[in-house]
Amino acid sequence: SAVRHINRAGKDRRQQVRIISGTWRSRTLSFPDTKGLRPTLGRTRETLFNWLRPQLTGTNCLDLFAGSGALGFEAASNGAATVTFVEPAKSAAQALSANIRMLGAQNCQVINTSAEQFTEAATGPYDIIFLDPPYEKPELLEHVLGKLCEHAMIKDYVYLEALSEDMLLELCGRFNLAPQRTTHAGATHSVLASI
Repeated sequence: SAVRHINRAGKDRRQQVRIISGTWRSRTLSFPDTKGLRPTLGRTRETLFNWLRPQLTGTNCLDLFAGSGALGFEAASNGAATVTFVEPAKSAAQALSANIRMLGAQNCQVINTSAEQFTEAATGPYDIIFLDPPYEKPELLEHVLGKLCEHAMIKDYVYLEALSEDMLLELCGRFNLAPQRTTHAGATHSVLASI
């Protein structure tokens, strides 16, 4: 309908997120308004990368629900050797590629597929894996975490984000991951765990 068309057109505005630290500090990334896509909050990213910074140099990172790429670009900005972005939405994947070109981030690559398909076929391991699926799909987190563990793809750390800390800690227990740090900002809960 015309109303739906207007709403959809209104949602085509580019959204932006700012890199907080590292080489590209204060650089702005643009991304499309895609359903379920919400960058990890700035406060949460700042806390997470304060934890990770000492370990980041030279690591291979996987941003499995890339969206805006906020987590993966922050990792690359802070010394990661490689970052793989996995993103199923074509518009968001194209925006990630455009941001890679803009930053000259030759150590980053985008794979336009779903997290489920990627974890079925992927080889690893990755030193650090970021998992922040859409909040309305918490079962996705359990599914891909199971696949990552089954394929021994987590070498050192995995970052988990959801609306329930209890759920995150329960998943860590189920998959023999050791929670190292927890934080929350607003309704978002985050756990950094090690294998």
